[in-house]
Amino acid sequence: MEEIYNQVKNLLFLDIETVSGVGSYEDLNDRLKPLWNKKSARFQEQEGKTAEELFFEKAGILAEFGKVVVIGLGYFAYHDGKLEFRVKSLANDDEQKLLQEFAQIVNSFNQRELRYCAHNGKEFDFPYLCRRMLVNGMDIPTSLNVAGKKPWEVPFVDTMELWKFGDYKSFTSLELLAALFNIPTSKDDIDGSQVNHVYYVDKDLPRIAKYCKNDVIVTARLYLKMLNQPYLTDNMIAEV
Repeated sequence: MEEIYNQVKNLLFLDIETVSGVGSYEDLNDRLKPLWNKKSARFQEQEGKTAEELFFEKAGILAEFGKVVVIGLGYFAYHDGKLEFRVKSLANDDEQKLLQEFAQIVNSFNQRELRYCAHNGKEFDFPYLCRRMLVNGMDIPTSLNVAGKKPWEVPFVDTMELWKFGDYKSFTSLELLAALFNIPTSKDDIDGSQVNHVYYVDKDLPRIAKYCKNDVIVTARLYLKMLNQPYLTDNMIAEV
């Protein structure tokens, strides 16, 4: 177990859940409405839907029109000869408070040694968090701020990128890889396409937080599979 820990120490597993910044297209301010119309033009053409219809479906995936409501975190700890995966979800309707809590946790780690792992994190989670921090007038933690860094200096591990092995042609979902490696699904209740509805219609943030936490566990299990290491069992997982 110590050998495994040496490969995963200082690695923070991460997943975020995002929603549209406001509950409907009508709630957008007059300056943002025409900008959303322009931004969503490609989706309108592809899906045959109006900008109004697409806002509730798509705005959450764009940092300019969405916000973070949950951040799932997990890391490995080793003590008394036992390996443990500690996981938690941060959830808050107030995005600034949520990001401040996240930054406080991140800054408690050694910034020079800390690395991050997420599925499709380089395209989504990492840049989304940094963009929303700036929008909220916050400093980006040193370990997350990769502007000007050389590729080998960027502390991001992306399980989707690892699976590509240099192939640039396709997106492979976490759910597909979980099925391929016989890892229990995190989508047994909701999936990403339902988060906006659960948040604005059902008003059930704890449900989203649970889903996000499970995604972090799946990502950690997948990463161990990619290292060809033993499986992360339920009795090794601790909620903190």
